Amino acid sequence: MGQLFGMIFKEDFLFSVIRITAPLLFAALGSVIAERSGESNIGLEGMMSISALIGTLVSYWSQSWFVGVLAAILAGALLGLMMGFFHLKLKTDIILCGIAVNMLGGGGTILMLYMFTGMRGNTGSLVSPNILIPTIRIPLIDSIPVLRVLSGHSVLTYLAFVFVFLTFVFLYKTATGLNIRAVGENADAASSVGVSVNRIKYTALCISGGLAGMGGAFMSMYYSQGWNSGMISGRGFIALAAEAMGRGEPVGAMWSSLLFGFADAIKNKATGLPGVSSYLISTVPYLVTIAGLVIYAISTMKRAKRHAVPKTEES
Repeated sequence: MGQLFGMIFKEDFLFSVIRITAPLLFAALGSVIAERSGESNIGLEGMMSISALIGTLVSYWSQSWFVGVLAAILAGALLGLMMGFFHLKLKTDIILCGIAVNMLGGGGTILMLYMFTGMRGNTGSLVSPNILIPTIRIPLIDSIPVLRVLSGHSVLTYLAFVFVFLTFVFLYKTATGLNIRAVGENADAASSVGVSVNRIKYTALCISGGLAGMGGAFMSMYYSQGWNSGMISGRGFIALAAEAMGRGEPVGAMWSSLLFGFADAIKNKATGLPGVSSYLISTVPYLVTIAGLVIYAISTMKRAKRHAVPKTEES
């Protein structure tokens, strides 16, 4: 136990927390956008997996990591539009649409990889420096103890935290963001003042998918340095939990994502410690997810009881 606490306060552990949080944060922000429009994007897991594969393949074919990231974002956005089409046009339940996308991300990606490359399960032989997202060293911060954990991350890591601010501005300071929140709160009222409900929901799901695509690109083009089946490992579902714990707010989703990143970093760092069961440690992120959702549910019920209007006694 002493080894575990000593490990937590080391700089490399804090660096790892920030690095692990980035893909969760992208997906959590995507969930925030979709949820604010009144739709739950259950398909984040599949979107991340499919986008991760497409980003890796396109970056290899173009020998440009930037083109690969754009392709991953486009793939995620198109998947969001596809979910919107089946849900809004064909009246399929949004949860079933999300499950279908997750299944496509699980088995369809393996088939896609084999069709395009003849490979089975991973793209390890395709990896080269040109297709990996570069890291950025911040000269001044790089030499300051503790603060230097903020230097040396990938471009997308910094963008993930910038997008927290951009998402807040988008939702609260733009007309489209206002319409998204209005549709999510009361679609009929928004429609009565001329807002196209379906167009707004398409927009929200498209943006949600694009953000999930950025998370997928991070996973395959930086974190794992190549795509492999099962690499997303539940991060899409954890992002849904982060959004719920953050009460649908960008900043709240960021703090929740950091909490889950902290739990995942503990799992990674503690696996090799003597006397610590790797099977037990591997459950830490999921136990934290369950505990967080339980706490969120209890706090939500307490808040609802406080604001409940007392029933008038019948005379």
